[in-house]
Amino acid sequence: MRVALFLTCVNDLLYPDTGRAVVTLLERLGVEVDFPLDQTCCGQAHYNTGYRHETEPLARRHARVFAGYDYVVTPSGSCAAMVRDNYPRLGARARDEGRGDELAKALAGVPKTYELTEFLVDVLKVTDVGAYFPHTVTYHPTCHGLRMLRLGDRPRRLLEAVKGIELRELEGAEECCGFGGTFSVKNPDVSAAMGDDKVRNAESTGAEVLCAADNSCLMHLGGMMSRQKSRVRPVHLAEILASTEQRPLELPDQAGPVHVTTGSTVGEQR
Repeated sequence: MRVALFLTCVNDLLYPDTGRAVVTLLERLGVEVDFPLDQTCCGQAHYNTGYRHETEPLARRHARVFAGYDYVVTPSGSCAAMVRDNYPRLGARARDEGRGDELAKALAGVPKTYELTEFLVDVLKVTDVGAYFPHTVTYHPTCHGLRMLRLGDRPRRLLEAVKGIELRELEGAEECCGFGGTFSVKNPDVSAAMGDDKVRNAESTGAEVLCAADNSCLMHLGGMMSRQKSRVRPVHLAEILASTEQRPLELPDQAGPVHVTTGSTVGEQR
């Protein structure tokens, strides 16, 4: 089984510990993981803001870099949805505009991209990954994972199998946190109001940790938590699943948009 980690640019630049956690977790489960160093942004920000043609070179590069793998795994529902749902649209539009089938054929060769929890539950057929996390946790299902990938209860089944964890229900869990990529830039007041609701609901659970499977949402909420001096900590699901009794995850001292150091890719660290 040839598996490639598609880390995404947000994780590579701001949350490399999430990538390391994915590698640690998958290797613990017997999966050999490659990290193609030529990977870049998938082009989601370009596509979502209407720069469709400017997205195409990034999509072509993605297809070339990940060709030949059996599976591509990413700790981002947002970017997985971009590759699975929007890349085919790019190829179809190019064909409709009379530019031939070259792009569609190139993008059709991209191996199926799995969001991490999909890969664990659907491909590896596991829910108990041997994790240990003795903390109270509330889970935020992000929009792309919930509505585009239809992850359903996969993340929760994985969390429920973690030894020592105490899960607490999040009021309004399925409501958007307000980030939405460029939505938060174009509509900052609405975005902040939605984020405030999510943070308030997370705090009302009494949980120590707000968990999600997409760091872009956690970045948005973590920034708000930091400014509000919240005692809740944003943590990616992969980092909880990678935590064991032998090597437990240490919670950051305070909430924040970035809780790890920057400057290196996962590939360079291995």
